[in-house]
Amino acid sequence: MDIGVFLPNGRNGYMVSTASKQFDPTYAMHLEVMRQIETYDLDFGLSMIKFRGFGGETGYWNACLEGFTLTAALAAVTTKAKIFASSAILTLPPALAARMAATIDSVAPGRVGINIVTGWQPAEYSQMGLWPGDEYFGHRYDYASEYVTVLRDLWGEGRSDFKGEFFQMEDCVLSPRPTGNVEIVAAGQSPRGLRFAAEHADYGFTFCTGINTPTAYAGTNAKLAEACAETGRSVGSYVLVMIIADETDALAEKKWQKYVDNADDAALGWMAEQSGRDKNADETSSSKRINLPAGRVNMNVGTLVGSYESVARMLDEMATVPGTSGVMLSFDDYDTGVEVFGQKIQPLMRSRQTHA
Repeated sequence: MDIGVFLPNGRNGYMVSTASKQFDPTYAMHLEVMRQIETYDLDFGLSMIKFRGFGGETGYWNACLEGFTLTAALAAVTTKAKIFASSAILTLPPALAARMAATIDSVAPGRVGINIVTGWQPAEYSQMGLWPGDEYFGHRYDYASEYVTVLRDLWGEGRSDFKGEFFQMEDCVLSPRPTGNVEIVAAGQSPRGLRFAAEHADYGFTFCTGINTPTAYAGTNAKLAEACAETGRSVGSYVLVMIIADETDALAEKKWQKYVDNADDAALGWMAEQSGRDKNADETSSSKRINLPAGRVNMNVGTLVGSYESVARMLDEMATVPGTSGVMLSFDDYDTGVEVFGQKIQPLMRSRQTHA
């Protein structure tokens, strides 16, 4: 099972609480995280992208480093781990994203990938005059499908004449091309989002909602497998999960409860208002999932709370779920999170013994 890290390139990482560590992202922080990823033989890091935060008392995500330039800088000073940049597809034409990825591949051959971000927060894009209107919610995966088709054309053949509803290429060229496969990941959880992943991605991000429910995402994996059976493609599941660990279960639970008790309600209110703009989203969609009350303090990312032994055991349980290719970890404290995982949790995991 692969292990990756969700890089903390938005303010305060992935905990929307006044009790969590407050920080603005820096390159120095990311350099240290990537060095730890490689020290402990983890497999990848992924940088998200946000152009406007949620505000509130914590100024949550109000500061965010740009993903492609951050990935390029980190690729130049690492040697083993893959690095995924996030492409907010309303902001970057596919031919430009393809060329940027090919450039990073020249820096780090075979180690660059792209996370496709369709966009769910209208204020991010309307501030730049780029929001197409709320009707975009209804066809964003059609838009993304054309986008990735252009990427694949350019990376594979060096040329695209694709003509679609949203993109029209006219003898569009790319040189030099990447040396190998630039992997695509996608995070949609709705039936349409899973179909997009089955048609176009190498990995689909799966969200395991709940606290200490390590196999709760098995149904989503099964749905992704069903979609892949129809497309004839193999797409692995990368499961997003937050680690809150300490010497004992009780100490970890106390830490988690402190975050919950000090949730930044104003920032979470902004998130709820923005995600609620998609009136046709069903209960499986990301916009519905992130606002579920039980875990809203970290946007309902599945959370493993416990001792180092308990967390290792739950991660091993995740490795047994059919379709699971890996997990992408986030932490309540990035100053220590990767190191603690590498030293105290990973050595206890049966599913990572070949990496220890």
